[in-house]
Amino acid sequence: MEFDEWEPVYEAILDDFGYDRAGDERGRDLLASLLETSLDPADLSSIRDATVAVAGAGPSLETEQALERARAADAVVAASTAVDTLASHGIEVDCMVTDLDKNPDTVVDLTERGVPVAVHTHGDNLDAIRAVVPNCDAATVLPTTQAAPRGPVRNYGGFTDGDRAAFLADHLGAARLTFVGWDFDDPTVDAAKARKLEWAERLLVWLESRRGERFGVLDGRRDEIDTDAIPISE
Repeated sequence: MEFDEWEPVYEAILDDFGYDRAGDERGRDLLASLLETSLDPADLSSIRDATVAVAGAGPSLETEQALERARAADAVVAASTAVDTLASHGIEVDCMVTDLDKNPDTVVDLTERGVPVAVHTHGDNLDAIRAVVPNCDAATVLPTTQAAPRGPVRNYGGFTDGDRAAFLADHLGAARLTFVGWDFDDPTVDAAKARKLEWAERLLVWLESRRGERFGVLDGRRDEIDTDAIPISE
């Protein structure tokens, strides 16, 4: 994903939520300033040519079907607390994707154990970036932004932790993406999170069109998803 492809969608997200681009840029620059080194994406070689389970943190992740699909995958890229849920069932991840809004101890522990963590910065998590990143093993941190990339901070596309995990796996050359723990209609989320899940759906439609792949997680929903802001490939 090149930034010039991502930028129009990013601008639509900013407009929809009233976010400040300058805040995202401050977060990007802060994250870069805290990392003397960072993970080379090429080191995530377990993703290339693999069937990758993209694990969301929805309640369905704890179903036996979802857990078995995660176990059967060649690699797992997991969003936020999905890492903890999977670990409680003996499933390790190849990469965690997080904006540090939950489980900071997991983030630090994974980096210390050499497990890559894609740490995402935006305008609303500067305090978390300051509190958590200095405690991580920087060599295992993959810094990301939704603004224009700069220095070590990359932009692979995506908005929520879950869809960023999918875009990251795509960038790293995954052969096939399978989705577990994704609950677009989760009644327990608040209105703001529900809107973010709507954007996650849109972005997955875009990603599957870019890959020429049909994601089962969108079956039965695809035709109802508003994709006006998404440049779908024919």
